[in-house]
Amino acid sequence: MKVSSKTRYEKVLKLKDSEIDYTDIPETDEKFWKDAEVFYPDQKVQVSIRLDKEIISWFKQFGRGYQTRINSVLRSYITERRREVKKIL
Repeated sequence: MKVSSKTRYEKVLKLKDSEIDYTDIPETDEKFWKDAEVFYPDQKVQVSIRLDKEIISWFKQFGRGYQTRINSVLRSYITERRREVKKIL
């Protein structure tokens, strides 16, 4: 009988910290964290934008998360343009 992900998740939630096996996780020290930086994801801003119907249809065909995919494409575009500008300067 196959156990569902939800059932496994519910079992994990009930575990106490003392019941969790950490033996396969290496301990970390100050050297490991020396160059660590706190990362704050960019805040999202709700906007209204008019896009071609074909563009929206194309992104929506892949299911949920189409706005995230559009954001990712725009982010990639900006990253590439920044590289080009740095080459010129």
